[in-house]
Amino acid sequence: MSTEHANVIVALDIGTTKVCAIAGRKTEHGKFEVLGVGKVKSVGVLRGVVSNIEKTVKAIMEAIAEAERRSGTKIKVVNVGIAGQHIKSLQHRGILVRDNVHEEISQKDIDRLIKDMHKLVLPPGDKIVHVIPQEYIVDNEQGIIDPIGMSGIRLEANFHIITGQIAASKNIFKCVEKTGLSVSSLTLEPIASAAAVLSEEEKEAGVALVDIGGGTTDLAIFHEGIIRHTSVVPFGGNVITKDIKEGCKVMQHQAEALKLKFGAALADEVYENRMITIPGLKGRDPKEISEKNLALIIQARVEEIFDHVYWEIRRSGYENKLIGGIVLTGGGSLLRYIDKLVELHTGLSTRIGIPIEHLAHGYTREVSSPIYSTAIGLLLKGFESSENVPLTAEAIEKNDIPEPVAVEGEINSSEKWFESLFRKTKEWFEEDPDADL
Repeated sequence: MSTEHANVIVALDIGTTKVCAIAGRKTEHGKFEVLGVGKVKSVGVLRGVVSNIEKTVKAIMEAIAEAERRSGTKIKVVNVGIAGQHIKSLQHRGILVRDNVHEEISQKDIDRLIKDMHKLVLPPGDKIVHVIPQEYIVDNEQGIIDPIGMSGIRLEANFHIITGQIAASKNIFKCVEKTGLSVSSLTLEPIASAAAVLSEEEKEAGVALVDIGGGTTDLAIFHEGIIRHTSVVPFGGNVITKDIKEGCKVMQHQAEALKLKFGAALADEVYENRMITIPGLKGRDPKEISEKNLALIIQARVEEIFDHVYWEIRRSGYENKLIGGIVLTGGGSLLRYIDKLVELHTGLSTRIGIPIEHLAHGYTREVSSPIYSTAIGLLLKGFESSENVPLTAEAIEKNDIPEPVAVEGEINSSEKWFESLFRKTKEWFEEDPDADL
């Protein structure tokens, strides 16, 4: 298959356990078609943060090569995600006093408010990742969702601001650029996952999206259609594997296999207490492990993770406003009975989120797994950008990252997009090499 469409967008999910690249395009019906997927094991990322540049670069190259082979498309620009314990969120209010009451409020006024938020004084080493408007106030009239077209002198807005470490962002960009690719957008991973698995009805009702990855568990809370709270818990599926390794006295790869094949998050649901036989080391006798005991080890750690998650939900102030309850996604949500355990532990209704909400018919069974929620979400966020303007590590260092502009309908025309991409790529290759690379 050979694909020459200029409107192909590529998502790159650099996770703790896997690096995943997905190429896709938008159909005439507004749905998204997955053209190719590349997934390889990740060995250079620790708790959502790049810890080894060279190993991460190698994994990215392998994932991109696989996605190119399967989609028949040459990949030059990617949309990446960011996560990790360094991610923090805060609320802030912006005020703009307009000169002319007769002129309608325009997008330019809103852009000025957002630009002012980027001037906030942050702790050393931090930068703003996202500035998300919550609601607007026009001349003391509160609760306005879209003020464009209204008249007023005083325009105020409540913002949800997400920050992260400059070094973490820069390392992601350096890894991507070392593979010869450019970055179009940087998105917080729980926001991407939410875009892939949540319905508009759930966001309106109030819902907590919990993405259980290998190194971190990401939380995003929505209410009345607006994101209200985000946080990252520094525990994920890897600590469950570590507990199994230590509790059952087995090797790391055996612990992972036990978790995937026999693991359950609720011990009371394990009725057949089968004995699992593990080969012994170097001629030693095989080891037998009770399936019930395995479930007890897993349950203890999952409950601890959700103690942290529920504390964040309470801290957000939306504990009693989540009509939609909790939606679980990510690889950790594949544990048997985890939805039942979370429901019992938090008292909130729970379901498993699968990223097929926006996919066109004919998608492969491979992508209909919670493992791909973040990557599919990054794909959707890539289509929301009005144009793919490549970012650089230098732009990250200067905290000069343009916010993606949401547009309705199709992205800019194929001809303009391809011309812009060609020009930017040409400029990138003609630049002097970075001394740090």
